[in-house]
Amino acid sequence: MADEINASGGQAEAWALDVTDRTAASELAARLERCDVLVNNAGGAFGTEQVEQAVPGDWQHMFDVNVLGSLHMTQTLLPLLRTNGDGVVVVVTSTASFTNYEGGGGYSAAKHAQRALTETLRLELCGQDLRVVEIAPGMVHTEEFALNRYRGDEQQAASVYEGVQEPLRAEDVADAIVWAVTRPRHVNVDRLVVRPVAQAAQHKVHRTTGTAT
Repeated sequence: MADEINASGGQAEAWALDVTDRTAASELAARLERCDVLVNNAGGAFGTEQVEQAVPGDWQHMFDVNVLGSLHMTQTLLPLLRTNGDGVVVVVTSTASFTNYEGGGGYSAAKHAQRALTETLRLELCGQDLRVVEIAPGMVHTEEFALNRYRGDEQQAASVYEGVQEPLRAEDVADAIVWAVTRPRHVNVDRLVVRPVAQAAQHKVHRTTGTAT
C-alpha cells in the first residue's frame, strides 16, 4: 500500500505492528510527530464452533485483537489526535456488533465489546475537538478473513461467498472510511453500516447458486 501511494505521488511509510502488544503501540506513538486519523482496522474471527463447543483460546484471541488492540492504539494515540484540533478515531467493527448468529458467539461478543468501546469513547470525548466514527461492514470478501475463520480450509472459506454477486471488497470499506473522515469537522458519522446489495441482513443473503456452510 505504501508503495502504491508513493508511486502515485503521495508520501507514505509502513511500519509493522502487533496491536495486542501495548509496548509496541507506545513505541509507535513516540515515533510520530502528529496523528490526524486513527483507523482501528485490525481484527478477525477464529472458529465457527457453537458456544457449547467453543475454544476459549479463540475467544481470547478475538478479544485481544479486536477489543484490546483498539484500546491500545486509541489510548496511545489520543494525545496526538487531540493536539491537531480535528482528530478522528475510526473503529471498524462489523454487522456482528449488533446481530448475533449461530457459530459466531465469540466474534460477535468481541465486536459487541468493540462497539461498546466506541460508543463510550464518543461520550467521554464529547466537547473536545475529536470525532469518533464506527464503520460496520457486512459481508466483505478478502483473502484472509474467512480462511482464518475456517482454520485454513480453503473450500469452506470459499463457500461463504458462493453464489453471492459482488460481495464487498476491502476497497469498498476503505472508501466508506475516507468518506466518513472527510466530512466537515462539525459532522460526526456515529455509525455507518455498509453491506453488499445481495445481503439484506446478517442471515439474509441472496445467492444464485450454492449455500454457505
